[in-house]
Amino acid sequence: MAKTVKLADIADRLGVSVVTVSKALSGQKGVGEELREKIIALADELGYRLPSAVEKVNLNKGQSIGILIHEKHFSKYNSFYLQMYQMLSVELSAAGYFNLLELVRYDFEKDLILPNLVNEGNVSAVVLLGEFSKEYCTFLRSKLSVPIQYLDFNDNSEEINSIVSDSFYGGYYLTNYLFDKGHTDIAFVGSVLKTSSITDRYLGYLKSMMEHGVPVKDKWVIEDRDEKTGIIFSPEILQLPDELPTAFVCNCDLTAGVLIKKLEKDGYKVPKDFSVVGYDNFIFPGTCDVEITTYEVDMPVMVKKTVEVLNKLMRNEDFSSKTHIITGHLVEKSSVRALR
Repeated sequence: MAKTVKLADIADRLGVSVVTVSKALSGQKGVGEELREKIIALADELGYRLPSAVEKVNLNKGQSIGILIHEKHFSKYNSFYLQMYQMLSVELSAAGYFNLLELVRYDFEKDLILPNLVNEGNVSAVVLLGEFSKEYCTFLRSKLSVPIQYLDFNDNSEEINSIVSDSFYGGYYLTNYLFDKGHTDIAFVGSVLKTSSITDRYLGYLKSMMEHGVPVKDKWVIEDRDEKTGIIFSPEILQLPDELPTAFVCNCDLTAGVLIKKLEKDGYKVPKDFSVVGYDNFIFPGTCDVEITTYEVDMPVMVKKTVEVLNKLMRNEDFSSKTHIITGHLVEKSSVRALR
């Protein structure tokens, strides 16, 4: 019985990697035409058989996905992206991929320096997990020949697929929920233009306020993070206006937890004195003693969709680039008091 020819057999004969062979045979970028022709010719000579649709997943084996996360997303108590990375790592492994993680330093982003795992050319695709600056995203797109995908943010580039949660309607539903509980004096806590998700959540809040005929006071749009680093303020640094609303819509649960700690330090109680809602349904244990009403991000679905799109990108399948919006749902807990 003839031995089944594998990608590794072709790679060994030509002294190249399995990833290079896979790219050449599947028509992906990143392989010179002369080398591609040699690989295809040798594959024909050895009788290599392209896998069936059922076997296609095996093409992923030996290919590595680079996952880039900005170091600002690993500040104290902020492990949302660590959990998302763990889920993504499991899904990639199940699909046959290796994955490599690198935290991108502030100076790499500021000075437009390629991450090490990308610069060494040992990945077949890159996932940017969590927001990077538009300048850095443009820089990466100009330098990389492998597929790029965004997870949990987008930068309005038509070239790139992105998977995001439904931030606009999440912010809208949370604000509507507070109105349903009798609140009309409602503030938004989040540095509005710092990330695309915060902007979308603010716009959802704004839509609800407008529909209820309530003007938004400038002093009730409250900054929650450092302008340069993007790191969320501690309770000691978070600044609140002299005139306070009855309720706060926070752009994430971590900010909601910081706000609750700040209010408690000032002698108030949540929800007795103020109502607070967050976003994500994820907060580091011990950050806050109050169970926060929130809009839950469907992290498992976002991760599965990421791998699904990656498979198409890796196989050079023809489909239009777009933003994939994953809806979540409201989770009621104990941080809101009804006024009526």
